[in-house]
Amino acid sequence: MQTLISVILPVFVVIGAGYVATWRGYFTHNHVDGLMRYATGIAVPVLLFRAISSLDLAAEYNLPMMGSFYAGAFLCFLAGMLGARYFFGRDWEDATAIGFICLFSNSLLLGLAITEQAYGPDALTGNYAIVSIHAPFCYGLGITVMEILRARGGSRRAIVPKVLKAMFSNALILGIGLGFIVNLGHIPVPDAITSAVNLIAASALPAALFGMGGVLFRYRPEGDMRVILFACAIALGLHPLITWTLGTLSGLDRDSFRSAVLTATMAPGVNAYLFANMYGRAQRVAASSVLIATGASVFTIWLWLFVIP
Repeated sequence: MQTLISVILPVFVVIGAGYVATWRGYFTHNHVDGLMRYATGIAVPVLLFRAISSLDLAAEYNLPMMGSFYAGAFLCFLAGMLGARYFFGRDWEDATAIGFICLFSNSLLLGLAITEQAYGPDALTGNYAIVSIHAPFCYGLGITVMEILRARGGSRRAIVPKVLKAMFSNALILGIGLGFIVNLGHIPVPDAITSAVNLIAASALPAALFGMGGVLFRYRPEGDMRVILFACAIALGLHPLITWTLGTLSGLDRDSFRSAVLTATMAPGVNAYLFANMYGRAQRVAASSVLIATGASVFTIWLWLFVIP
């Protein structure tokens, strides 16, 4: 338990600092918007570029492991979207953003750290494979569904260009794509560029988390608590349960099983809010779900670690 707290507590400290700074007026809403634009448009894409460009892509692309994790993610997206629509009466675009909350686990910030703390650095190979396509898969699914819904009533021929434009104008996808190009093309990166990339990447998560604190001050969970708890339950409970079941049925080896299930137990990441903010939909639900689920995950992760072999 102490290990989990030592990993998760710093996240809360940074988010809390952003919340207090905005609450006390040291940070205005314009400051928060500017910081989040930097984090989501520059720093986080650079972080993803660095991670993908240096991955050993040939190692541990275990299809049953990837299938177990991503089938669980897809089913949770559907459960979140349909539940938001039919249980809580949200419109389809809001429901899609809520489905994205249930889809996007914090595989990078929490998943890697907790897996390493629990099982050691040699257990991270499967995690890196999952992380390498996590953002493209989740954003590809979320953007496609959202753009199809937005285009309903219009020309069907216009849907594909809109989806492609939304996908390839997304800075996160561009960062990942450039990372794959550098990696697969064995393109050397000059030391000066590498140092600059490292400086920007180092600021990505602190900036995003601090800005999230300001976002949480703006979007409090008043009136949305039922749907927030619904999204948290799917992300923290249903996703790992589906992944566990599929991983068991497919006979995953121990290390792959650990990587898939433990990554699935992670709370929704900050990208859940970034997606909601990108479309201006369910922002309060997304911001509050990230905070509440991250706090609850201290206990749910401990429970899953207790039962994972």
